[in-house]
Amino acid sequence: MNENRSHVKAAVVQAAPVLFDRDATVRKTIKLIQETAANGAEFVLFPEAFIPAYPRGLSFGMVVGSRDEQGRKLWQKYWENAVEIPGPATKRLSKAVKKAGIYAAIGVIERDTESSGGTLYCTILYLGPEGEILGKHRKLKPTASERLIWGEGDGSTLTVLDTKLGKIGGLICWENYMPLARMAMYQKGVEIYLAPTADQRDGWQAGMRHIALEGRCFVLSCNQFVTKEMYPADLPGIEELQEQPQVMCRGGSVIVSPMGEVLAGPLYDKEGILYAELDMSELVRSKLDFDVVGHYARPDIFNLTINEEKQKK
Repeated sequence: MNENRSHVKAAVVQAAPVLFDRDATVRKTIKLIQETAANGAEFVLFPEAFIPAYPRGLSFGMVVGSRDEQGRKLWQKYWENAVEIPGPATKRLSKAVKKAGIYAAIGVIERDTESSGGTLYCTILYLGPEGEILGKHRKLKPTASERLIWGEGDGSTLTVLDTKLGKIGGLICWENYMPLARMAMYQKGVEIYLAPTADQRDGWQAGMRHIALEGRCFVLSCNQFVTKEMYPADLPGIEELQEQPQVMCRGGSVIVSPMGEVLAGPLYDKEGILYAELDMSELVRSKLDFDVVGHYARPDIFNLTINEEKQKK
C-alpha cells in the first residue's frame, strides 16, 4: 500500500456513449472527466466498450455457416469508429485527463495497429494525470457472440499499475469469473480492482462483493445505461432491435470495500456518477484474517504460472 495516501476519492461513470460515434463519444467522455474532477475525484472509471459502443442486440449478420453484406457494413462502421492506441482519440483524452489532473480508465474498442489492423479488441485504456498512456488491458476471452467481433488478448496486458493512488488494475466483464485471471491480479498486488462490464443482472453484484472479499481490495464496477432510442436510426441491422426491450442495459454500477461492504450503488435505470472515499488503510486491516497471496496461501501446494509474453499474431 502507498503509505502516503490515506484516502482516494474515486468516481464510477454510468452512462451511454454516443453509439457508434467515436468522436462524439470522446467529447462526452471529456465532459464527464471534467465533471468528476470538479467534484474532487482523483480517479474515474468508464464502462466496458464505452468508446464507441457495446453492440448489444446486434448479430453483425452472422449465423453458423454464413455471413451477410449488411453485417459487413455494420462491422465497417464499428471498425471505423474504433480507437487506435496511441492515436488521435487517445491524444484528446490524454490532454483532458492532464488538464483535470486525475487518473482515468476507459473501456474502448481498440483497433489493432500492430499487425494487419483488421482486428478489434475490447480494452481498458489507462491514462495518467501527466497526460500519458499508462497501459492497457485487452480482454482475454470475449464471451459468447462477442468472439465473432473481438479478438483475444494475451498475458502481456494483465496490467496492474503502481500509482501514487495505489496499485490499480482490472479485468473486463466475465473475465472476472476466471479464477486464475483474478489470481493474477492479486499476485500483482492490486488494491483498486476495476471491473467494467456489460452484465446488468442482479447476480453481478454478488460477484463484485466476492472479489472484494477474496482479493481484500476495493472493487469498482461500472456499466452503461442504454435505451433502444440511443441507437442510430440508420445503423445497418437496426431492425434486429425491434423485439428488444426499451431499456437495453439498466446499469448496476457499484463500489465495494475490501470487507465486501457496498460504498456506493448499485445504480440502476439511469445515467449517473457514483463517488466514494476509499480509506486505503482498510486494505491493511482487512488482511488480519485473510490474505489470498500471503498468510492464507499455500504455495507448497498451489502454483500459478502466468505467461506474460506478447504473442505473435
